[in-house]
Amino acid sequence: MKFPRNPIHYLISSILVVLSGLVVVACQKPTTDIVQESKEAPKTENPVPDLTQICQNLKNEMLAINPQRTTLAIEQVNQDIRMCLPLLKSTEQMELMHQSKKMYQQFLQIDRTSEQQQAFENYVLDQAAYPTIQQNKFEQLNLRDQYLLRHKGQAYIELTDQTEDAINYRRSPQYLAKVFAPYLQAPEQVFIENLAEQNAQPLFKNNKLNLEPDEIAKRAKFWQEYLVTYPNTIFLHDARFLKNAYSSLLFLGTEGSPISMNFENQNDIDASSWLVIEHLSKTNEGELSAQAKKFIQFVQMTPEQRQQKIQISEKERLKLENRPQLLALSQLNQYLNLSPIDFKHVKKDCFSDAICSNT
Repeated sequence: MKFPRNPIHYLISSILVVLSGLVVVACQKPTTDIVQESKEAPKTENPVPDLTQICQNLKNEMLAINPQRTTLAIEQVNQDIRMCLPLLKSTEQMELMHQSKKMYQQFLQIDRTSEQQQAFENYVLDQAAYPTIQQNKFEQLNLRDQYLLRHKGQAYIELTDQTEDAINYRRSPQYLAKVFAPYLQAPEQVFIENLAEQNAQPLFKNNKLNLEPDEIAKRAKFWQEYLVTYPNTIFLHDARFLKNAYSSLLFLGTEGSPISMNFENQNDIDASSWLVIEHLSKTNEGELSAQAKKFIQFVQMTPEQRQQKIQISEKERLKLENRPQLLALSQLNQYLNLSPIDFKHVKKDCFSDAICSNT
């Protein structure tokens, strides 16, 4: 049997249902309001960089790079340089290039104690021989050395050892070739890209020439052709220096490693150098071939013939008459029209970067 519902209970239940429905309706926002609100909401977009402002601030940003900055900071500056170079005149581009050298010099400057200097040299030399060098030796280094060694290869930073006792950080020659050269005029672009490639490895290692004669001849030939192709380049004097430097290395060698002692005959000439020079003498490579022909003529001369054909000052002759090797070098320089270069005290450094600089 079903009992009838209590009227009071029924009324209360009905009222509660109605009230709960009103609460739900009141909490809901009309769909039109939501759509309208979404349309009016501000859009968040990445701001477009102000290139003019970036380029105006570029020099200050470069000056701000110091030994406390990170490789990420210097890479950001390099990216700004790439953006600004197309907007600059040639003279401004060159000025920025020289400023970039100062920037890296500041970045790579380290003040070490004598103990830290010794620890750095030992660590680098030991690491070259034993790549799995112990961590405790690394921890003895200056904190900046630890940072740069961890980030070697980034931001164009590398180690170089021009001599046995001089290991240093340097900006890779490829820096100018990759960051600057693509935006320069053809003569400057060709100069920088080729010098960067040539200077990837040090010219001297352990105080000895680090090139074979065929590579020396190849470089001498390149700079000879460069001067013919780009006679108005802003790097004219540097290209002449490089041509003379590599020609001197080919026909003379260095003071510590001459290709001959007295240039008396073929047997007195370094064999690999003689083969390259003899080959050049049989080709038509302009001035370089003419010098090769004259070199062979010189070697075949007697001391008396040299004295007759090659005029040197009386003062020079008296100074060198008891020093046959130096006399032969002096005569050969004059005969081949070479300017002697003291590579130990060279006034122009064209062998460590992609441009030349005064030492």
